[in-house]
Amino acid sequence: MLQELFERQKEYIDHFFENIDVDKASQFFDICKNCSGLILLTGVGKSGIIAEKIAMTLVSTGTKALYLPPTNFLHGDIGILSSHDIMIVMSKSGESEELISLIPFIRKRGAKFLSIVSNPSSRLSKMSDASISLPVKKELCPFDLAPTTSTAIQLMFGDVLAIALMKEKNFILDDYAMNHPAGSIGKKMTLLVKDLMFTGEHIPLCHPQDKLVDVLVELSNKKCGCLLVVDKEKNFLGIFTDGDLRRALQAKGQAVLEAKMEDIMTSAAISVQQDVLAWEAMKIMQKDPKRWIMVLPVLEERKVSGIIRMHDIVQSGLA
Repeated sequence: MLQELFERQKEYIDHFFENIDVDKASQFFDICKNCSGLILLTGVGKSGIIAEKIAMTLVSTGTKALYLPPTNFLHGDIGILSSHDIMIVMSKSGESEELISLIPFIRKRGAKFLSIVSNPSSRLSKMSDASISLPVKKELCPFDLAPTTSTAIQLMFGDVLAIALMKEKNFILDDYAMNHPAGSIGKKMTLLVKDLMFTGEHIPLCHPQDKLVDVLVELSNKKCGCLLVVDKEKNFLGIFTDGDLRRALQAKGQAVLEAKMEDIMTSAAISVQQDVLAWEAMKIMQKDPKRWIMVLPVLEERKVSGIIRMHDIVQSGLA
């Protein structure tokens, strides 16, 4: 049954893409693009829920927008409208009385009135300053009644409109981060490696001339699973991990304890700069799915400024 429904919904969605009037959609976009005030959205029932979601997407991607239920406009909130604003109403039928009753009051406020419908002959469409008709072949509902395909199409059109406006405004990643300071999205775009790394005396350091036996305490006490080999200016030279220790002991036995760190370290080690996003550092550490890196040296140019562990990135809520 599910496979059949998936195929049917794909057929209906394909019908939308094959029949949408791109020229009218472009005209609709141009009006929104040139709006100097607010874009207000409203709708009744399921269309209202979609209108609210689109308004939220517009706001988070750099367009001033607001959703209000149609009854709110008729009970005081119409006062928010100005001649600089656009009112967009969403309705599959284009015949919702609650929306049609708004039109005279929107006109008196001097705002533009746009509609998103699926019936180009509807009253809403004919009374609008601009209207886009979203082609709906049939609802997925077997009775062709429950809004299913029509709401999916409304959502797709609204999201495309929001992203087109986002691109038109040159809305960049930093702007997006400013609009999402909390939660996983905000952390991915704002949390830097230097915000999570260990610094100062917590960094497990040694020098190239040190013998392994003399730095085992440092390896154990700092609990990072590695030693970072640096020169006198703290320039990063290489890394020696507890995995390297196990392999060296298996290969050479106790004799390896007298080896100098410059002879047993890994000099071609992966590192990360301190101003890189922690999310990017985690992607570097997970690049090889068969062998994750659990710790990364953190550099400021060539000098060691810290060390970051996979454990701390996960604990931050990024993963």
